[in-house]
Amino acid sequence: MTKIIAIVNQKGGVGKTTTTINVAAQLATDKQSVLIVDLDPQGNASSGLGILKEQAPQTTYDLIRGEVTLAQVTHKTSVAQLFVVPANANVAGAEVELVGKPRREFALADALKGANYDYILIDCPPSLGLLTINALTAANSVFIPVQAEYYALEGLSQLLNTIQAVKGSTNPNIELLGIALTMFDKRNSLSEQVQSEVQNYFGDKLFKTVIPRNVRLAEAPSYGKTIYEHDRWSKGARAYKALAKEFRSRTI
Repeated sequence: MTKIIAIVNQKGGVGKTTTTINVAAQLATDKQSVLIVDLDPQGNASSGLGILKEQAPQTTYDLIRGEVTLAQVTHKTSVAQLFVVPANANVAGAEVELVGKPRREFALADALKGANYDYILIDCPPSLGLLTINALTAANSVFIPVQAEYYALEGLSQLLNTIQAVKGSTNPNIELLGIALTMFDKRNSLSEQVQSEVQNYFGDKLFKTVIPRNVRLAEAPSYGKTIYEHDRWSKGARAYKALAKEFRSRTI
């Protein structure tokens, strides 16, 4: 059975897309078939995997509108077993266009029916609008990357309320897979304070692996590469490899 995970945080700049790309790439390296659905109009998951806008005339926008099949908008990446449905700025228009449509929350779920992958990871936009609701409606579980900073928990309650609302309406089976801390700086006592706060609040939903603040991680997307292709011996690569292992163990 395909495991569909929505990767969500309405706060931008928390490492959400970097986490999506590198967890997916490690799962694929571990012989799992993985599809990334780029639902963010910024299209960073697409460009971060080397898919240029001119290579992708059709995107998740067309998929959600029902104008193409999943197979027609799926692209191979440089990583064997890893595929992506790309996004561009047009995807923002889908949010507006869906508003007046019946089953508007189910557009993505309907488009993904029959997909034959071990994992589908949905890289959500940094908002709690209709695109994110579509992702939560389609998903089995939710994974939340959280930056290890002072305002880390701000907005999390709103996100959790949204997940509960979806659970009570369009997707009663959705569960919280877990939370992972990103941009962690062990030299900074604030990172450890945030870790302690999240641990106290979420208990075992907090992943043991933390993702460090790492220059090589920040560089990789500009080359259209995963961290393993860019620098597989970096701290960032080792951390994401460990996170992917923990991620997989929670979804078996």
